[in-house]
Amino acid sequence: MRGPNEKSTTRARALRRAGTAAENILWSHLRNRQLDGHKFTRQEPIGPFIADFCCRAQGLVIEIDGPTHDTIEAQVHDMKRSAFLATHGHRVIRFSNEQIMGELSPVLDAIRAALK
Repeated sequence: MRGPNEKSTTRARALRRAGTAAENILWSHLRNRQLDGHKFTRQEPIGPFIADFCCRAQGLVIEIDGPTHDTIEAQVHDMKRSAFLATHGHRVIRFSNEQIMGELSPVLDAIRAALK
């Protein structure tokens, strides 16, 4: 699943540079093994998708959804994406930008619970 793919690597790098405020806030709590020693990567290419955050050792993908995920089409796409990731050994948890920006502590608690 992993391996060199120039197109997805280039896209992931661009997404890292253009992170949203919510992504940057969450990343500041996940990077450098700050969350209970778990290593996370951000904008991780997995197959045809790029996960916002991934803890490879636990097979956990964290997605942060903005308003573009509110449409029916986007929700169907998200379900297909989650199903693909599940077939490749990843669990997906989702949070909204508002959750990250408003109440980060419960988000971090939910991530900790998913890591157990």
